[in-house]
Amino acid sequence: MSDAILKDAPGEGRLAHAPASHPPVARKRVGVVLANLGTPDATDYWSMRRYLNEFLSDQRVVDYARWKWQPLLQTIILTKRPFSSGKAYRSIWNTERDESPLLTITRAQTEKLAARLKALYGDAVEVDFCMRYGNPSTISVLEQMQARGCERIVFFPLYPQYGSPTTATANDQAFRALMTMKWQPAIRTVPAYFEHPSYLRALANSVEEAYRDLATRPSKLVASYHGVPERYLLEGDPYHCHCQKTTRLLRETLGFDEEEIDTAFQSKFGPEKWVGPATVEHVAELARQGHKHIAVISPAFASDCVETLEEIEEEIRESFLHAGGETFSYIPCLNDRDDHVHALVEVLENELAGWLSTSR
Repeated sequence: MSDAILKDAPGEGRLAHAPASHPPVARKRVGVVLANLGTPDATDYWSMRRYLNEFLSDQRVVDYARWKWQPLLQTIILTKRPFSSGKAYRSIWNTERDESPLLTITRAQTEKLAARLKALYGDAVEVDFCMRYGNPSTISVLEQMQARGCERIVFFPLYPQYGSPTTATANDQAFRALMTMKWQPAIRTVPAYFEHPSYLRALANSVEEAYRDLATRPSKLVASYHGVPERYLLEGDPYHCHCQKTTRLLRETLGFDEEEIDTAFQSKFGPEKWVGPATVEHVAELARQGHKHIAVISPAFASDCVETLEEIEEEIRESFLHAGGETFSYIPCLNDRDDHVHALVEVLENELAGWLSTSR
């Protein structure tokens, strides 16, 4: 960040040592890119098919041999699944903006984060967001960042717990973008932050606030995480361990007894054995055991999405009530809560150290 720039126009200038004929250059900044999972552009069959094809063709998500998986995906799964997935998305779609809730929320998170970082670093930082699947694409956002003068970029996958189908594939896509650039920006990736005290405090705050508004205190809080095949754990992916530790740290932050909170996993896909217990089955068993009032939180998601707004709020809720439960309370993801944004800022301050210094 040492080259002096004489300001010409907003965002542009001339290098102090360059001749007057030198074309304007973008002022040097550090970029921060939030990376979320992804979203279809619409809920119709072809939009869903394009999105699902990109998602399910990612070998971080489904790591079967391509010669086995692709014929099955293209001829059977992508013939049927766009209809059911489109129906699920339509039930939660933000019709006012004509976009998925995940896109709406990620934009709001980015805007709040940009304001907080601007207060700390001024115009030296540029903030944007991308999606691993769908739009805005990772490659397009990183190229835009570079064009705006970001020679250094902090790439922030919005996954508190590290997982190869989430954190790793987001980073993979960022590195693929670098492979296409003649002049690569320097890049840092943000590690898992599930142990960060401010993240845990924000999670605990969301539970405490939800419990205060309920007429009857839940006898069980279920922390539901997106599942992965058990094989991933055996092959060295730390995701399952990170989830278990998140639940324990959340329990300690809340001051709950061990029997007040459980860990479960949702969104099973395919014939393999997955880590468990499965949330949809676990909540039904809790109802049969006499737990009539439960709450569910989803600590693995930074933003509400189809897995929370449709799967938890509809399928998992129905499973609990059908088994005899009476009150099912879903506690929303942290989304753009101020305490969540504060936690993200604290994580980023650590990763920006050495590149930028705060104004405070």
